[in-house]
Amino acid sequence: MLSSTGTMNQNVAKRLKNELMSLMMANIPGVTAFPESDNMATWLGSIEGAPGTVYEGLKYKLKISFPSDYPISPPKIIFTTPIYHPNVDQQGNICLDILKEEWSAVYNVQTILLSLQSLLGEPNPASPLNGDAARLWENQEEYKRTVLKHYSDNSS
Repeated sequence: MLSSTGTMNQNVAKRLKNELMSLMMANIPGVTAFPESDNMATWLGSIEGAPGTVYEGLKYKLKISFPSDYPISPPKIIFTTPIYHPNVDQQGNICLDILKEEWSAVYNVQTILLSLQSLLGEPNPASPLNGDAARLWENQEEYKRTVLKHYSDNSS
C-alpha cells in the first residue's frame, strides 16, 4: 500500500482518484465508497440490499483495502456490519470469485460494489462461508426472519 517513503505509488493513487470520481459521478443508488480520511489505500463503503431481495432496506458497511499492486491484485474487502449471508463469514470475509481467482484489472470499485450488492440477493450456497445461512437459503421466509433478527441484534 505504502512505499518506504510513506506515500502510495503514484499510478495506484491516480487510478483510485479516477475510480472515486467515476463512482461519485455515477451516483448509483444504494452504493457508496470514499477514502478513509486522507488515506487512499483504505476506503469505507456501504451497500444497500436491492429491492425485492431479503436484504431490501438494509444497509451494510464495508472496509476496502487496496494492495500496493492494485489493480493487478484485487482489494481486500470485508463487511464491517455483521451480516447473515451464505458467502460471508462471521469476520466479514467474502467469498466472491471476482475478489479471488476471477479478478481482472478491468474491474473497479464500482463493479465490485455492484457485484456485492447483487451477491446479497443472489448468493452462491454451493460455495458457503456460512453453512447455516446456505442451508436456510432455500426457505426464504425463515431466511428473511433470520437476516432481520441478525441485523437488528447487531446494528444497535
